Amino acid sequence: MTDIEELLLSRIRDVADYPEPGVMFKDITPLLADPPAFTALTDALAEIAVHTGATKVVGLEARGFILGAPVAVRAGLGFIPVRKAGKLPGATLRQAYDLEYGSAEIEVHAEDLRGGDRVLVVDDVLATGGTAEASLQLIRRAGAEVSGVAVLMELAFLAGRARLEPALAGAPLKALITV
Repeated sequence: MTDIEELLLSRIRDVADYPEPGVMFKDITPLLADPPAFTALTDALAEIAVHTGATKVVGLEARGFILGAPVAVRAGLGFIPVRKAGKLPGATLRQAYDLEYGSAEIEVHAEDLRGGDRVLVVDDVLATGGTAEASLQLIRRAGAEVSGVAVLMELAFLAGRARLEPALAGAPLKALITV
């Protein structure tokens, strides 16, 4: 285990039976509240953005906003929020995706992404991969290229990586921590 993995893991709190019985929630708020840990996380994700040749960072609602915005600033890139449907004013592109029970939709402002943009998707957790997969579809529909996906934590037991790999089309998926 690397020093950064140790640091980040030491600041993530397990909360049993949240949001429902049997679930072990990984709470990142202690990490965000610790300036050295949050800075290390931001720097590591910004390195990934630079390494992938990203020109913009997309943050997925809602914790992807918290991580993606400082990553974009640190890497000198623009930040684009991908929101739940109905939250953005003006013209948007919308993408539906399946959840374990039902479906959901995300959207982005249509004018925020263009041909020539290389986009790194940033989020806190890769779980089942549904939201990330939908974001990759949105990015490509906007005419931009996917430079990769970067997450703080991958929950390997939910197999999101396997679901996401076809949609990545060779772009890298980087998780700083895998649990």
